Amino acid sequence: MKTLFATLLGAGVLVVGAVHLSAHHSAIAYDRNADVELTGTIREFQYTNPHSWLYVQVVDKTGQTVDWGFEAEGPSTLLRAGIKVSLLKPGEKITVKGHPLKDGRPAAILVSVTKADGSVLSSDAALRRGPGGKPIDAP
Repeated sequence: MKTLFATLLGAGVLVVGAVHLSAHHSAIAYDRNADVELTGTIREFQYTNPHSWLYVQVVDKTGQTVDWGFEAEGPSTLLRAGIKVSLLKPGEKITVKGHPLKDGRPAAILVSVTKADGSVLSSDAALRRGPGGKPIDAP
């Protein structure tokens, strides 16, 4: 009886833990079938775990400045993709692509960042480009 109880308890803990982890890493709030492409100025780049955030000030159609947040991977994943914290500086003009939140708030999952020199930063190796938009290999 004790063995059965211990087995059921252990299985329950694993299920609860797995549900918690999948909920934490879920991207269900974002519309992966929609894309946004915005040009603006970097306000801040939070190079943090478990997710980094790029905040970009964008002027909307009415002339109002809107702060957009782009959720990205953590620093270790970004670094493997060649994205260092020093590459995205406050005040820099960029064009950002992402998958927006379903509820319309100004946030998205980061897909790529195009800098003024034409280089493209992305965790997707197929999207990365060097200055002038020339294809590059992963770092």
